Amino acid sequence: MVRDKKIAIKTAELLLQIKAIKLQPQEPFTWASGWKSPIYCDNRVTLSYPEVRNFLKEQLATQLEALYGKPDVIAGVATGAIGIGMLVADFMNLPFIYVRPEAKNHGRQNQIEGHLDKGQKVVVVEDLISTGKSSLNAVDALQEAGADVKGMLALFSYGFEFAVENFKKFDLELTTLSDYDHLIDQATQAGHFKEDQIELLKSWRKDPSNWNV
Repeated sequence: MVRDKKIAIKTAELLLQIKAIKLQPQEPFTWASGWKSPIYCDNRVTLSYPEVRNFLKEQLATQLEALYGKPDVIAGVATGAIGIGMLVADFMNLPFIYVRPEAKNHGRQNQIEGHLDKGQKVVVVEDLISTGKSSLNAVDALQEAGADVKGMLALFSYGFEFAVENFKKFDLELTTLSDYDHLIDQATQAGHFKEDQIELLKSWRKDPSNWNV
């Protein structure tokens, strides 16, 4: 869910400007899943632009505190959200941990890195929501460790319906600074694409696993 339309449009504008998001409706990317996609999103790029990352961390922190007050801990999802999660935690003067996709097979075999006490209130920070499975896997690990996970905030979501359903099954609130709908609005307003290209971009989200140009 996007809470602030102006912030959503501004976030989309910035992500396009620094090429953290690339749109190629007629020369689609191929994802690791094999899907053809007119969009590629790599929000790690934001860390290389101080003005952009400062805007994003402040907006995440502002919305996080408005929703949940100050939690005990901020958790980032490895690896994409470690950087932005740490920035948010530092801005809010809160402890930070991060969650791996699975436990290490050596050393202390941690899946959660950092100090977490049972019962602590945790808000999870993500960089990108696609299917939601990896994000919710991190939530599951935190809950197994005894954390009280209050919700999740992310920079961007593709807004897939099956991702929405996955979060509903977990009964977890998801808030994003921006999403695919606001991105397309921004790209349209800025005149980046012709009308037929905009229609291609819109059609992808309806059936991403079978989409092709």
